Amino acid sequence: MFKNHPKGLLGAALSNMGERFGYYIMNAVLLLFLISKFGLSEETGGVIYAIFYAGIYVLSLLGGIIADRLKNYKGTIQTGLVVMATGYIMLSVPILATTDNHVWLLTFTCVALFFIAFGNGLFKGNLQAIVGQMYDNLEKEAALKGEAALKDAKAKRDPGFQIFYVFINVGGLIAPFVAPLLRSWWLGTKDLLYNAKLPALCHQYIKEGAAMGAEQLQNLEDLVTKVGGTVSTDLTAFCTNYLDVFNTGVHYSFIASVVAMLISLTIFLSFKRIFPNPVKVKKEVVNYTKEEKIQMAKEIRQRIFALFAVLGIVVFFWFAFHQNGASLSLFARDFVVTSKIPPEIWQAINPFFVIILTPVIIWIFARMKNKGKEPSTPRKIAIGMGIAGIAFLFMTIISQISAYPSATEFKVLNETISEGLKAGPWVLIVLYFFLTVAELFISPLGLSFVSKVAPKHLLGLCQGLWLAATAVGNGLLWIGPLLYNKYPIWICWTVFLVLCAVSMLIMLGMVKWLERVTK
Repeated sequence: MFKNHPKGLLGAALSNMGERFGYYIMNAVLLLFLISKFGLSEETGGVIYAIFYAGIYVLSLLGGIIADRLKNYKGTIQTGLVVMATGYIMLSVPILATTDNHVWLLTFTCVALFFIAFGNGLFKGNLQAIVGQMYDNLEKEAALKGEAALKDAKAKRDPGFQIFYVFINVGGLIAPFVAPLLRSWWLGTKDLLYNAKLPALCHQYIKEGAAMGAEQLQNLEDLVTKVGGTVSTDLTAFCTNYLDVFNTGVHYSFIASVVAMLISLTIFLSFKRIFPNPVKVKKEVVNYTKEEKIQMAKEIRQRIFALFAVLGIVVFFWFAFHQNGASLSLFARDFVVTSKIPPEIWQAINPFFVIILTPVIIWIFARMKNKGKEPSTPRKIAIGMGIAGIAFLFMTIISQISAYPSATEFKVLNETISEGLKAGPWVLIVLYFFLTVAELFISPLGLSFVSKVAPKHLLGLCQGLWLAATAVGNGLLWIGPLLYNKYPIWICWTVFLVLCAVSMLIMLGMVKWLERVTK
């Protein structure tokens, strides 16, 4: 798999695994954790979730600028790992949220999230820029051997980023299992069982007490009995204790993220020597003619325009795709049978499919290349948008056939009725299959596209711009939970279907121009 690829590719991928581990921990638990710990509404939790995930990527732009200015990509990456670890250490402290400490504890949690986002910004884009530099160096060496060698070297870039992508997702495959296992273990030490619905009802009872609706009170009492409590005792005391134990187990999962950061740092330091250094831009000493300078400026402008055109498209992909930690995560909790498998664990399907499907897609593209029929990188991105649309078309059809109402209406139904309406886990498997294929057509190939069009003295900045576009999409994530709770959920999925379909058509309309720019 790594034959004829740069030596540092494996080291870079392994260094990124720890960051992916922490990322998927947060992707799996953050929204549900904010709701269960602080009793926030799903809409409010969705706003914090969206700001955090936007911050991860928009701060990558700042991280790229810092690395470009300092000409110290490696030092910036190391600092990012340490800052991320600090944020996870802060989150790992289990403090019970009460009415007395609610404001400062939520503020403390948000500060910890900022540390994680800022550390990620220093780390993520700059490591990807180093991978891009590896292939720049590979092509430079190949150019000395002739045109045929250069052509082969250029053909390595797309599969190289795909290999990088599959290896970093190993951390993402493991992470979603950690929080549920630790939480269930910690509940077990207190003779309690896990239940996804109970935290919200506990918060409601603590706030409303006897004013709680009769049907919801009955649901609470039934669940208390199911998880090992007794309704004859003080329900307020039980609810407070259950929330404390429930969330403490999640806090412990952040300790695992700290360990993952330290492992990534160790791997990075081990491979640091063979990673390429930033491009050193020398002062212009050649006397170009006026026409030559105009042509060079025109080429740079075209590259930047092409970059921003693609960035404008991928905003909508990430807005749709990262619903996996927002409205789709809530869907897994509310509308899918999860009595044996906690909703967070379903987040592992995506990295599992990344690992399984990447070699298949690389093989398919290699066969197409040998026949002279391989699509260009821009065309692959357009196809990816279409496949993402298929994922949400599937969800729209399933939700309409099942006549699902809004999530708000669904959650107040009698438990016996709601359990009978829930979908089987196969729905999530099909959904994430299509979303993952779309991701593999867009994310690693998008990174490859950026590395092709970016001016060499702005590699870090341009990789940061790619991540900033992701930030814009993430900043819109709160819309998903809002639609999910307010309208019949097929409307929510239809919105994402339309966005993906329109984005695909616009991308196809730009393909020939983008192909010329990236030649």
